[in-house]
Amino acid sequence: MELAGLVVGLGNPGQQYAGTRHNCGFAFIDALLADCQKISQVEKMGGQKFFCELWRSRLPDNMGTWLCAKPQTFMNESGKSVQALLSWFKLAPGQLVVVHDELDIPPGEIRFKLGGGNAGHNGLRSIEQYIGSNAYYRLRIGIGKPAHKGETLGWVLGRAPGAEQTIFSHAIHNSVEVFYTFAKDGFKAAAVKAKQFGKPEKTPTGEDKK
Repeated sequence: MELAGLVVGLGNPGQQYAGTRHNCGFAFIDALLADCQKISQVEKMGGQKFFCELWRSRLPDNMGTWLCAKPQTFMNESGKSVQALLSWFKLAPGQLVVVHDELDIPPGEIRFKLGGGNAGHNGLRSIEQYIGSNAYYRLRIGIGKPAHKGETLGWVLGRAPGAEQTIFSHAIHNSVEVFYTFAKDGFKAAAVKAKQFGKPEKTPTGEDKK
């Protein structure tokens, strides 16, 4: 079965990190697989030699078959898994979509891009070091910034409060739709789709907006 590509959701393994802002990528993979299982085919694969949890999923509406991975290294070694997967399945960086949290985007907003810098994201930095390229797609889920710069680590590794969780849940659902658009219609359509979702009704940050 020919593969259309690899989609990797970034996060940290272990229950202590489940549901944190930094694990948006894991949440995306969970949502994508749950949706595909309703109307399509999902096959659990052995991911141990690729340092990840791994599935092969046929997307709805004949949008192709994709590998879906959650690296089980810590975030700053995500590239170890990505490089192993690309190499074994003979996929190019241009067939890779990485889903991750983004501090520079307000909570709940989404962006889709190709290439560019890593903006200090340890997972992206690791991927670029391991595969020797930044020419892959990024589905970026906004988590916003804390009120004070010194609180960044606690912010990304923290869990959003109730109202913000609702925003993130919608963002994850919308991100799956953006990925489907990419699989079906390509990069430009997906980038437009991401921006069309616009700003959530509320965009909480580290401080209440007046």
